Amino acid sequence: MDEFTKKRIIKIMDNYTNNKIPKHIQNKIKLSYKIRGENITLVEERPGYKSDIWTQSDIAQFRLNQGKWKVYWRDSKEKWHFVDDILPDEDFSKQLEIVDKDNRGIFWG
Repeated sequence: MDEFTKKRIIKIMDNYTNNKIPKHIQNKIKLSYKIRGENITLVEERPGYKSDIWTQSDIAQFRLNQGKWKVYWRDSKEKWHFVDDILPDEDFSKQLEIVDKDNRGIFWG
C-alpha cells in the first residue's frame, strides 16, 4: 500500500471509528482498527468482565489485492474467510459501507 493510500485509509477509518458509536455509550463499546501491510482490521472493544482491561474482537478485515479491496469475516476459531458475495472493489469506502450496513448479519451479529 503506498503512502497516499495509507493516509487516505487512516482518515476514513479515524472518521468512521470516532463517529460510529454514540458518545454516551463509548465507555461501554469502542471501535478501532489495525493496519498491517496491505490489511486493515476493524476491531470492536468492550470493557472486560470485572476488569479494567478492554477486550478486542475482530469484526472485519479488508485486504488490498491487485488494487482491489477484498472483505473477510472471522470465525470462532479465529480464521479469516473471504466474503464471496462482496465483490472486490477499488473503492475502500464502498467496502466499509457494505460492512457497516451488514445486510447478512455476518459482522455485527
